[in-house]
Order: sequence, then structure tokens, then C-alpha cells
Amino acid sequence: MFEVSSDAYIRFMGTFSGPLARLFADVGLAGVDETLPVVDVGCGPGMLTSELVRRRGASRVAAIDPVETFVAATAAANPGADVRAGSAESLPFADAAFGAALSQLVVNFMSDPLAGIREMRRVTRPGGRVSACVWDHGGGRGPLSPVWTAAAAVDAAASGEGSLVGANAGDLVDLLESAGLRQVTETELTVHIPFASFDDWWEPYTLGVGPVGVYVAGLDDAVRERLVGVLHADLGDGPFTIHGTAWTATGVV
Repeated sequence: MFEVSSDAYIRFMGTFSGPLARLFADVGLAGVDETLPVVDVGCGPGMLTSELVRRRGASRVAAIDPVETFVAATAAANPGADVRAGSAESLPFADAAFGAALSQLVVNFMSDPLAGIREMRRVTRPGGRVSACVWDHGGGRGPLSPVWTAAAAVDAAASGEGSLVGANAGDLVDLLESAGLRQVTETELTVHIPFASFDDWWEPYTLGVGPVGVYVAGLDDAVRERLVGVLHADLGDGPFTIHGTAWTATGVV
């Protein structure tokens, strides 16, 4: 789902995850000593990494992702940051190496989310902060929700992303607490993204990125046309604004 070019991912999700990164960094860095290094776990092509670098400086930021194209893009965009290839479930960092570990829109795609959060806790120093966020797919408030709602109307086999880990209220809190974090709190973060036209909004869905991109790519022409027709009728020609809300949980080591 994510073995795609960094450009494709940025065109698909970067429009939303860039603004979300600014809000998420506020949560994940709250109360964390500004001199301590921080790590972006599952960095993708680097939207959150770049925000952390802007706030902390490249020398105090590490990032990791299993997709080589994303690692290369993140490293190129953030010279001086420690950007590596690897998985959340086995982080290549020492115990207590960071003041904060953040994971944006990734927990729901980890092969073992509990192991990933436990690794984030391991590499964060006592008193440091571990944070994760996932779009509210379960509540129908994520930025992709319009497509999944329309898909359900034209295709009985469409399953959406509401069953993924972290996609519902309380999921991330349960996950962080199960990983041994304390003082875990949950918040909502919402972004509002304007689009000039329907085509500008729809085109990134045809790039095959993530579950919804794979779903759209796998549709036969007739079903895809019905899906686009329902969406166009709902949204109009544009301009319009898409709203996206993410669940966020943060806890202390």
C-alpha cells in the first residue's frame, strides 16, 4: 500500500498530514525539554519530521520508516537529521535516547502496534512523552471518510478503515496504557483543507496510495464511475473544504 513514490504519497496525504503535523507536534512536544532529541516513528516522506526539525533543529531529530523511497525523501528534505530505514517494532536506537517519540498516522499500519508503542517507550527517557495519532475513520470524520461513505453506497464489499487500530475513540489510549505509559490523555485534532475543484481533490485517490488508493485502483470501470458520480454529486465542482479529525493519545514514560 505504501511502496509508492514519495511524490505520490505527498500528493495523496501530504495535503492533510502537513497541517496535522503542526497540531500533533504541539501535543507530542508539550513539556519536553527543548534540548532533548526527538524521534518520528514511521516518518513517511517527512511531513512531521520537517515540523520537528523546524522546532528543534536537525541535529536533535531522528526519523525512521520501512519504505526506502520515503527515507530518501525525508533525508533529502532534512539535511543533518538522523533518518534511517527500519521498523517501529524494532527501533535501532538506544534505551532512553529521546525526550519524545511521536508516530503520526502510522500505528494503524504497524504489523504489531503494541510492540511498536513499547519500542517507542523504550527509546524515550523517563519523564519523556510518547504520542500517536490516527484519523477518526471509525467515526467518519477522517479526510478520507467521504470516499469510504460513497464507496459503501455503490459497493457492498467496501470495508473502509474503521476497524483499524486507533481509528476509534479510546483505541489509542488503551494501546498506550497497555504499553506501560502513564498519565495517558486523548485529544482530537482537526484540519480544514480547501480544494479549488473536484478534480484537484479526486486525482490523488487514483495514485494507489494506502488502503483507499488500492481500493479505488482495484475497482472495475463501471463501479469507479458510479463512485465518482456519487462523490461529485455530494461535493460539487468546487471550491469546497474537506475536514479531517484525528484521535491523538499521549503518555508519559
